[in-house]
Amino acid sequence: MSIAHEFNYERPQNLHSVLELKDSYRNKAFIYAGGTDLVVNIKEGLVKPELLIDIKDLAELHKLCLDNGTLYIGASVTFTELIDTEFVKQACPMLHDACKTVASTGVRSRATLAGNICSAVPSLDSATPLLCYQAVVHCANTEGVRNIPISEWFLAPRKTAIKDNEMVTGISLKIPKETSTSVYLKLGRYGGEDLAQAGWGIWMNTANQYRIAHCALAPIPSRAALIEALLNGKELSQELIEAAVALIPNEINPITDIRSSKEYRLHVSGVMLKRGLLAAKDRLEGKEIEPAKLLGGIA
Repeated sequence: MSIAHEFNYERPQNLHSVLELKDSYRNKAFIYAGGTDLVVNIKEGLVKPELLIDIKDLAELHKLCLDNGTLYIGASVTFTELIDTEFVKQACPMLHDACKTVASTGVRSRATLAGNICSAVPSLDSATPLLCYQAVVHCANTEGVRNIPISEWFLAPRKTAIKDNEMVTGISLKIPKETSTSVYLKLGRYGGEDLAQAGWGIWMNTANQYRIAHCALAPIPSRAALIEALLNGKELSQELIEAAVALIPNEINPITDIRSSKEYRLHVSGVMLKRGLLAAKDRLEGKEIEPAKLLGGIA
């Protein structure tokens, strides 16, 4: 399918020029980094930009660093770069898990984390770790920078808190000082490139504090506040895990679609939460965990 819609194309040499262009065109200007969602949307007529702003050459948007306990991910950083960076794997294992499940190898080499959260689809894999790590999204316009907690970022399917004259410049995550670990479990219909039928992320530390988040199970990715409140301060036990699973119908609002039924999503979420909690506990104890192998035998 060809692109029938005409638009202008700019490749600014600095961020200030990008922001001036974005301010001039507002919601008619689209930021082009990986383009894996944008190009498809243009081809299908879902968006009709007047201007495409290519930011791939801007080094300031390609920053990936861990400094003073904060992981910073620039707007142009790809999923492959996150997967291949050892300090990301060590500091944020759940984010590393989730990045490996996004689309295909080819897509991950182009797609960016910033672009991914801007798509704001309910099945967004990257949202789950960002929620558990309490990430902050940094948005800029010609007047300055606005820092938006990820908990306030997703407003509705495909709708975020970003303004028409803003662009995402980066995402930051504070790494907990206490000993902690995390795991992300994604269930798809088959191995390879597929959107999630359900996704669950579990973060826990040695003080028995928990953060739980999910995707593909409600209109927006969300934290599971009731389950967290039940678990916090308590040592994991079979009885506690079963009590957490029993709260799932109060935490999620799944739908029936082409990938799964509402009833199956409810059922499988209990299995995933149970296995995820046990896997996080194992990781916390220093055991090697491969999340993709934890969902075998689910029916």
